[in-house]
Amino acid sequence: MDFVLSGLAACGACVFTHPLEVVKTRMQLQGELQRRGSYPVHYRSVLQAARAVWRADGPRALQRGLAAGLLYQFGMNGVRLGAYAAADTAGYTRNAATGRVSGCKSTAAGALAGVAGALLASPFYLVKTHLQTQSTSAIAVGHQYKHQGMLDALVTIYQRHGIVGLWRGSGAAVPRVMVGSAAQLSTFSEAKQFTEDLQVFKPHSWLVSLTAGLVSSVFVVLAMTPFDVISTRLYNQPVDKKGKGIFYAGYLDCFAKTMQKESFLGLYKGTGASYFRLGPHTILSLLFWEELRKFYWQ
Repeated sequence: MDFVLSGLAACGACVFTHPLEVVKTRMQLQGELQRRGSYPVHYRSVLQAARAVWRADGPRALQRGLAAGLLYQFGMNGVRLGAYAAADTAGYTRNAATGRVSGCKSTAAGALAGVAGALLASPFYLVKTHLQTQSTSAIAVGHQYKHQGMLDALVTIYQRHGIVGLWRGSGAAVPRVMVGSAAQLSTFSEAKQFTEDLQVFKPHSWLVSLTAGLVSSVFVVLAMTPFDVISTRLYNQPVDKKGKGIFYAGYLDCFAKTMQKESFLGLYKGTGASYFRLGPHTILSLLFWEELRKFYWQ
């Protein structure tokens, strides 16, 4: 049941934060493989980017790829948070002598749980990225796929590249989610324990989870954004008939080309959008997760 509750919590957060995910994805693809200053800047800030999408593509574009996003969140976070909860319940994340959260064990458990979830849900992340990028030519960035929806995208990719094609780019998801999951779950557990020790709020108050989520979200964004940029670009790049990437040969090649063309700052492209998306998503998903678990197990 922990897996189901974890997936539902992540889906609940996704409904509110998906428009920011659309903005983040487009900002991360802006100026891809072009020198800084040599391309039109369609997306300058979170609010300006959201307005640009609304005006050019309509308000529904801000929820483009939502179905794939929900399935990705349910699959990835259902496994990730569910596996972490199971490990925590079994005592694998805690010091055997004191019973308190162990930083090393908590980080390792979060990373392994994140990898399992990312690999399972990778096809939905692939489709989500393709759909979120689709735009009118006036503000288009990155490669433009012509999918008619989530099911059309899954069928098209499978017909052209087989089952392996649906997991294209999953190698990039592993370091992204491993770092993000380890940072999120370990800092959330530590912050929650620290907040409880301070006794600022009543025991088992939802404000404890909210405070821990606020702290955790900062670490997640700082640690995860470079990996997220590379992952987005690898998932969205065009491929040849054999399913091989045309822009990048792999993870390290994408890293090197981004650094060469856009400098180190290119790896933090869309950081503002990442925080405004990851921050609320981290807070909401962990808050919903804690509250759903308490409600179910009462």
